[in-house]
Amino acid sequence: MSWTARSCVLPLLMLCMWRLQDGVQACSCYFTHPQEEFCQADVVMKAKVLAGEGQVDAGFYGVYNNVKYDIKQIKMLKGPDVEFDAIYTPYSSAACGVALTNGVEYLITGRLASGGLLHVSVCNLIRPWFKVSAAMKMNVAQLYQKGCKCQITRCYSFPCGGSNPAECLWTDFIISVDGLACIQRNDGSCAWYKRANSAIKGLMDKKY
Repeated sequence: MSWTARSCVLPLLMLCMWRLQDGVQACSCYFTHPQEEFCQADVVMKAKVLAGEGQVDAGFYGVYNNVKYDIKQIKMLKGPDVEFDAIYTPYSSAACGVALTNGVEYLITGRLASGGLLHVSVCNLIRPWFKVSAAMKMNVAQLYQKGCKCQITRCYSFPCGGSNPAECLWTDFIISVDGLACIQRNDGSCAWYKRANSAIKGLMDKKY
């Protein structure tokens, strides 16, 4: 490689790295447990994406260029008694817009804007339904709501906290957490459970 070529490669590499870093910084999501996403969301549903439209004006958090997805609401898991027929997401991935596939059923969590529009982003819990584990389906349908008054606390190294009885220590955040739900028991304390079952009341009363 000639000196001229080498002198051009380095600036180009630096430019690419800068653009990559810039793109990463443009959309930043805080890593949360699925139950936290459920509890923070205004709406949680199973829905099928029918079609996506181009840029539309639907301002949310200062983002006005959005993509509108027409949907068929299949099951409302949390939210108002409303039949949603569309969701909105930022047009650009740099603004945390999420790309959905027509004809696919999704587990969708989202936030309501003024006017009742439902907005979603890559920071929400959005997953193709066929990729949602059986344990998570149980949790979104039965258990997550029972623990929304609990506090999920991340534990990056031992010893952790844990002085608050209403918290669940999240020590395995690096691996799959689909099967875990932090549930508030009848005495106000919270604990992790892995499965929903017919004896959930007994589990919530259990001391250990």
